Parts: sequence; C-alpha cells; structure tokens
Amino acid sequence: MLIDNVIITVEGGSGGNGAISFRRNEGNPMGGPDGGNGGNGGDVYFVGINDLTALDKFQYKKIWKAQDGVPGKKKNLFGKNAPDLIISLPLGTRVTDESGEEILEIEDTERKHLIAHGGKGGRGNNEFKSATNQAPRIAEQGEIGEKKVLALQLRLIADIGLIGLPNAGKSTLLSLLTSAKPKIGDYPFTTLEPNVGMMDGVMLADIPGLIEGASSGKGLGITFLKHIEKTHLLVHCVDAVQPNLLGNYNIVRDEFAKFNPELLTKPEIIILTKTDEISEESLKSQLESLQNTKREILPMSILDDDSVITVRERLLALYREYK
Repeated sequence: MLIDNVIITVEGGSGGNGAISFRRNEGNPMGGPDGGNGGNGGDVYFVGINDLTALDKFQYKKIWKAQDGVPGKKKNLFGKNAPDLIISLPLGTRVTDESGEEILEIEDTERKHLIAHGGKGGRGNNEFKSATNQAPRIAEQGEIGEKKVLALQLRLIADIGLIGLPNAGKSTLLSLLTSAKPKIGDYPFTTLEPNVGMMDGVMLADIPGLIEGASSGKGLGITFLKHIEKTHLLVHCVDAVQPNLLGNYNIVRDEFAKFNPELLTKPEIIILTKTDEISEESLKSQLESLQNTKREILPMSILDDDSVITVRERLLALYREYK
C-alpha cells in the first residue's frame, strides 16, 4: 500500500544546560567559576529522495525529534552540539502546517530544507562572572527546540499520467510500455494505488480509475487525483467496447473540473483500447464518436504490436514537446 498522506510532529533537540562549577583543589581552594556551556540541540531538515515509499516510515512513528545538546561540564568544557536530524521525503511531497498553509514542496534531491530549529545551549556559570560577582552560582537552562505538526502529502512527479474509468486498460498499457507489473483484472478497481514504470527514462503513472462522483468521495474518491497535478502529459484511456465513449470520456473530465480545473488545461491524448474486441466498422464509428473531444486519438490493441509501437513513439514525442 502506498502511503501518500501522513501527519507527523517534528521537534528540534533541546540545548544542553550550562554547568555550575568552580576550580577548587588543595592548591586553589577559592578558585573561580569553570562551568562550561551546553551544546546546541540538533536541527531538523527535510531532503528529497527518489523513493515513492519513503513516507512508509511515518505510518507508525509519528514523532521525530532531533537529539538534545550535551550539558556543559566543569573545567570550562562545553557540551557537544547534537547532530542534525535529516528526514528523507519522496520527490513531490507537499508540506503544510496545522493551518493548512503550504510551507514547501520537495522538488529535488540536492537541497536541505530547515524545518525545526534546535534550541541553543545554556551558558555555564563561567559566563556570568564579573568584577562584582566573582563566584556566580547561576547557569542557564538549554532552550527548548522548535516543535511543529506537519501534514505530508505526496503528489507523484510523473511525466505522463494514465487516466480513465475503471477497467479502461491503463494497467495493461503501463505493462506494455514499461517493465512495471501492475495487477490486471477484468473488474473495476483492480488498481487500488498508483503504479509507476519507466519508458526510456520517462516516468509513467497508472492512476486508479475514477468514476462519476469521485470528486465527492464515491468509489476511490479523490484519493489519487492529486497524483495527476504534476504530470506533463495525460493519456486518457477509453475502452472501445463500451457504449457512449464520449459520455465516458466526459465523466473523467467533469471530475477534473470539480477537483482542480487546471487539470483540464494539461496536454492530453486519447488511447482507444481493446480495439481487437470490436469490428472494423464499430472501430470507425467509435473513433467518430470521439471527434468532438478535439483530441488526438490513437487506437491500440494488445494483439497488434505495431499499434503498441505507434503509441509508444507518439507518447515520447509528445512528452519531449510538452515537458
């Protein structure tokens, strides 16, 4: 199961306490203060990683806290600063705070994003000595680290998104064009989570089938619509065997409009699937029924290698055009 939506708490480490200590021994019974400062608490950073399953670690561990700084010691020994906590998130993860305001989106693997500051270490009593106070008996407590409750939502950064009603042939197309092996069956909702595959360095994502009313929670709801938002090109699979192809096409488009109208502006091509299951006359009629979409339409059959090659080459050309 792909974990793509979690809420976690991150917290910087607390600073170490400053020490109260005095240099006193047989030769120096009235030595001055020598309490060292505490170390700083660790910061929390997010970094990107090319791993769609990187949110899995949050399924059972919800609180992520950096280590605390080490307390100061006598002989003016400073406590060690704590190491930073580096948390890896999948590329395409959107991070929002408790109010729902977006903080950042993970878009590359190079940058480190500071999320929560660690607390500063407290000063030891040596820092408080003065001409009028030669033996201070005070030290600072380390500061508490910054704490945040954050929502992490993964939106796949796929180059091409395969969309369509359930059982429209998306998973089959993905398996033909890439080395991905999605579950394929002749019933709705065979695909219960996005599947991805690579085609000559281009990432394809098979988005679970939508149904009428998905934007209001029916079927699989809008659970996976967010994964379409980052794609460069949409491939709309339409089952040639079904009646009213234009109506089926518009069901998905209507759900897009309700969820995010910007999806309607993305470049799109229609793949008419399962054409081996209908006659040539029916195929001609079905193609004509989709002309009002004003989209490029490519018929394809898993039994026709040439049609698969044509689809593959056309998708690569369109991707290069629109990326």
